[in-house]
This record gives sequence, C-alpha cells and structure tokens, in this order.
Amino acid sequence: MFRSRHWRLLSKLIGAALVLILVLGLWLVPAIAQTPAKAPVVLDGQQLFQVGSSGRYSAQERANSINSQLKNAVNTSQPIQVEIEQRNQLPTILLNDRHLLTVTERDTVPGSTPQEQAGVWVEEIQNALEKARAERTTTYFWRTALLSVGIVLVAAVLNWLLGWIKHYSFRAASQRLTPSAESDFGSLKALEFLFKLVLTLARLGMWVGAALYITNLFPFTRQWSYKIANVLVTSFTSPILTLSDSAYSVIDLIILAGLLFGLVICAGIVANLFRSRVLEYAGINRGATEAIAILAKYGLIFIGTLVLLQIWGLDISSLAIVASALGVGIGFGLQDIAKNFGSGLVLVFERPIQVGDFVEVGNYKGTVERIGARSTEIRTLDRVSIIVPNSRFLENEVINWSHRNPISRLHLPVGVAYGSDPKEVEASLLEAARSHPNVLKSPPPLVLFKSLGDSALNFELLVWTAQPDRQFLLTSDLYYSIYDVLGQRRIEIPFPQRDLHLRSGTLELSPQMESALTQMLERLSLNGQFSDSTASDTNKA
Repeated sequence: MFRSRHWRLLSKLIGAALVLILVLGLWLVPAIAQTPAKAPVVLDGQQLFQVGSSGRYSAQERANSINSQLKNAVNTSQPIQVEIEQRNQLPTILLNDRHLLTVTERDTVPGSTPQEQAGVWVEEIQNALEKARAERTTTYFWRTALLSVGIVLVAAVLNWLLGWIKHYSFRAASQRLTPSAESDFGSLKALEFLFKLVLTLARLGMWVGAALYITNLFPFTRQWSYKIANVLVTSFTSPILTLSDSAYSVIDLIILAGLLFGLVICAGIVANLFRSRVLEYAGINRGATEAIAILAKYGLIFIGTLVLLQIWGLDISSLAIVASALGVGIGFGLQDIAKNFGSGLVLVFERPIQVGDFVEVGNYKGTVERIGARSTEIRTLDRVSIIVPNSRFLENEVINWSHRNPISRLHLPVGVAYGSDPKEVEASLLEAARSHPNVLKSPPPLVLFKSLGDSALNFELLVWTAQPDRQFLLTSDLYYSIYDVLGQRRIEIPFPQRDLHLRSGTLELSPQMESALTQMLERLSLNGQFSDSTASDTNKA
C-alpha cells in the first residue's frame, strides 16, 4: 500500500498543480478578454446581460458606466424607477430619469429587436436593484450568516464521511474484489491510489463549491465569487492543445488521463480475475499462468488505449511524429528502461525463468514472485523482496534450480579421522540420507571417497531433491543426522593436525659470529662468578 508520506507528497503536488492552473487562468483571462465583442453588466457580482460597442464607446466602457450607475442607485435611498424612452428612433433605458444606456442592434440577441431587448432588460434591472437593496438589510445578513454556518457544518460532516470511506470501506471492497492478496497486490495498490485520488478530489471540490456558494450569498463577496468562478471555468474549458482539427481543454485532457489510468487498473483487475478464476482451475503451472496473465493485461491496455483515442477524436496516424520523437527519446535518454522492457518481453515469451522458480542471480537466491515490464521480484529465503532489472537475467549467468526439471542433486562434503573404516563411513552416510523424507529414493543417494586429505579421509554425500528452494534446510537436517550417526558408531570427525620433526646436524658460523658469541659467553661467565662471590661473602657475614 502507499505510505502516508507518499500520499501527502502526492496531495501537495495536486494542490500545487491546481494553484498553477488558477494562476495561469488569472494571467490568461485578461489577455483573452482584451478586445471582447461584448462586455457584461454586473451588479454585486451577478451578471445581468451583455452590451456591445456603440459609436466611439467600446463595449467595456459602456458596461463600466452602467455598472457604476447601478451601484450608485443601490446605495441611495431614492425609489427605483426604470423606464424606456424613444430617442433618435432607438429605445433608451432611464434609471431615475437619468440616461442608463441606449439599446442598439449590436446589443440585441439574434431574433429580437432593440425595443424587445430593452423591455427585457428593464425588467431584469428592476428586479436586480430591488434584490440588491434587500440583500443589504440586517435581517438578510443574519439569515445568510446562519445559512453559511449550516453549510460549513454539512461540508465538515461530508468531509469526515469521505475520510471514513477512504480509510475503512476500501479494505472490505478490495477483499471482495481480489481475494488472493499476494498475486493481486499490484492491482490493489493501483486501485487504492485511484480510490484515494477520487476521494481527495471530491473533498477538495466539495470545499471549493461550499466556499463559492457562501461567497455568492453575500453581495459584497459575490463579485469575488463571480471572478473566481469565471477564471476556473475559462481556465479549464479554454482550448490549450490542437491536434488535427480537434481542440482540447484542460478538462478534456484530465478526463482522458483519468480514462487511461482507469483502463490500466481495470486491465490489471481483469487479468488477475482471469488468473485466479480461470487459469488456476485449468491445471496450468504457475509460470505459464503468470505469462498468460501478463500478456492479457498488456493486450487489453494496448487495445483499450487505441479505442479510447479513436473515440476521443484523435487520429492515430497523426501521432506518428510524436511516436518518432518518443522513439528518439527512448533511444538516447531511456535506453535502460527500453532495454529492461525488451528483456521483460523476452522473459515472458522464452520463459527461461518463470514465476515460482528458485533462481540464483549474483549473490541473491530466492523464488521468482513476479515478472514485470521493467523488473522481476525475487523473494529470498529471509522473506526479503529483491527487485532485479530484467536485463540482468539475459546479460549475466543465472542459476535456475527449477528450470524444466526441478529435481537437482546436492553435494555434502564430510571428513573423518584416519583409522576409520571407509565402508562403515559409507553405510553411516547412506543411513542418514535415507532417513530424511525430502531425499528422493530414486535416484538413490550416493557416497564418493574423494581423497586422502592432510588430516582426514574426505567423503562426499550426493542426494537428490525435488524441492530446490528448501535445499539449505535439507542440508542442515542431513548434517544433523550425519553427526548423530557418526557419534553412535564412534567414528571420529578430526580437526587439522600438523607434525613437527626436528633433525640434528652441524651448524657452521662465520668467524665474526664465533668471536661475538665467545665474548658474550665470557661476559656471562664473569657475571656468574661475581654473583657467586657476593653471595658467599654475604653468608659469612
């Protein structure tokens, strides 16, 4: 499962990506809206309608003037009166007997006249001004504040409920979906990641929606809600990528990425169900089962990706340039990954090693648990998982104890002391071997007299086993039995011995060496005489 620190890091990356999209939207929206055909008329952050340019006034200038007059009318205590007057053969909307705007052909929507459009706008302006004044009363403020507190409490409860679902319900659902934990661990991990990602996005979207809804309730914060919502909608819906004749926005790319990610997870689940529900009951060995499941998984991913891209409107032939560039990138920057991926395909098709084989790669010995696209997982005898790149199995020598025929022979050297009966030693070793249940009776155990060593008679016990992954336990058990049998028959196991022979002869010295030795002996003699005389004088005294 994903560790908590990995999940926190991923959450931070998602948050940073959303902030980046928001900043880009804030930066791009003004650039996109530099020369709009129409500008919105907004009161308290709520858009009423849009106006176009008129004469020497641009659409934005007209909208700014109308927004300013509407805001002043709300803040005054005068009665609101909105009416239509004909000026220069065009309908003119008056607000409290002051000119608000003249409706022209550029302001109308298709299928309506300026007079009809003016009538609709007068009603909208009247209703919006009355609503704005009502929202500035104390009664409305406290009622809306209580509603906001209720919304926050409901959002907090939903947030806690989603957190509870994320921590507890996934475990039960995953156990029902994939009962075999070891073989389906990779799919469970990916499924858990997707599950947590969806829940996190749901919680984030819930809080963003609650914040936007609350800010939309108050007239002073509604304008910020309007701007943020406009930025988000524009950022996620504006085209950022064009392929062939189709343009794609951020939303389109996120949906496509989610579909592809879901395809990978679904392909893994289908392959695991196919392995556990069909192949295991077909009597196929574990290695062939894993190879077929891997081919089925990647086949589903490949075909599903092509179908999704075609449904999404992408022309596969138009991706030839991208594929060529990707091939160059793989050739130069990703050659190790490509090499391991190709080696993984060779391992799946040639099957020199299979899942369940007991192998020895370099200093590692263990059982092959999984053969992936890039690496192979080996479970050692210490229950430690070693991830080995696939290319090592093709570039270096690999000992596969289970390849084709799992029956293999073990060599156990044994040394006994000189003076032991070789026939009795042979009988003792064979007795110890035949008493073990994991030693095959056919081929039978064999004892070889290897050599006459320096300190021992060297024998070698050869036994056959059909469980190479348990060879170390078998060797240990056999040595225990050999030690007991040799002890019962009083056959000694020696330790290294060395004989030292001293030979007499004539030692020839040089004249200088003889002179030095003579002087040394004379000094020692004089010192001895002086010591004797001193001791005699002492006794007399």
